[in-house]
Amino acid sequence: MAAVVASLPSPSRNVIEIGPLTLRFYGIMIALGVVAAVWLAQRRWEQRGGDPDDIGRIAVWAVPAGLIGARLYHVITDWRSFQGRWGDVYKIWEGGLGIPGGMLAGVLVGIWAARRLGLDLPGVIDAVVPGLPLAQAIGRWGNWFNQELFGGPTDLPWALEIDPEHRPARYATEATFHPTFLYESLWNLALVALLVWVDRKRVVRPGSLIAVYVAGYATGRLWIEAMRIDPASHILGVRVNIWTSLIALALSLGWLAWRGLRTDEADQQAATPVAETAEDAG
Repeated sequence: MAAVVASLPSPSRNVIEIGPLTLRFYGIMIALGVVAAVWLAQRRWEQRGGDPDDIGRIAVWAVPAGLIGARLYHVITDWRSFQGRWGDVYKIWEGGLGIPGGMLAGVLVGIWAARRLGLDLPGVIDAVVPGLPLAQAIGRWGNWFNQELFGGPTDLPWALEIDPEHRPARYATEATFHPTFLYESLWNLALVALLVWVDRKRVVRPGSLIAVYVAGYATGRLWIEAMRIDPASHILGVRVNIWTSLIALALSLGWLAWRGLRTDEADQQAATPVAETAEDAG
């Protein structure tokens, strides 16, 4: 491999020690992602005429469910790595959260919470959805601190330096790799912008913005997952996460084609925000 002209360094440590308290950057980044997502959802819900505290009430249920679902997905799809050390299943601060599982569990519990509060479900969904990839974009930086989930060797200017102890055995002599965490973070930020634009232009019916999110995330995950070299479970020689992304992409595109896209003026009027409708009436 040619000499590397420039590269991105990896952090020398992944924890902060404050007296007896030890904080891991992986957990800090996830927490920051959650805070950012809740903030954005509250702002968007308020613009629709809703009470921003409603989002907080939903998050109290949806966030823990999402974390549990993400961990369960990782454990189920990578169960071989836990053989002989099942006591490590709960150690989420060491890494190992499967976004598909977190997304599914968090959304389902969030829908339940919104219904329990008697809220307009399509409106809540459309307000919350752009915050999901925002949380993922921030949370992915936890992988940078852990020096994990990177791609194959590369000498590109933005190649990521990985310490010897974190390199796969077959790449022990390589020093720099594709920063797939960065690729996914940037992809998710672009997805946030796309979702806000689609919602503003009212391209899809109320409540269907989540299908755009799933399709967008699955598309990005397909090519990013194909670059990764970390150990993973396979089905028919293909990584499980690629199968999951293909299924999610097919279902989301199917939904959009079936009933997600707007087709007439009535659909446009149905999506008029609560606050805008009240203003017109006044």
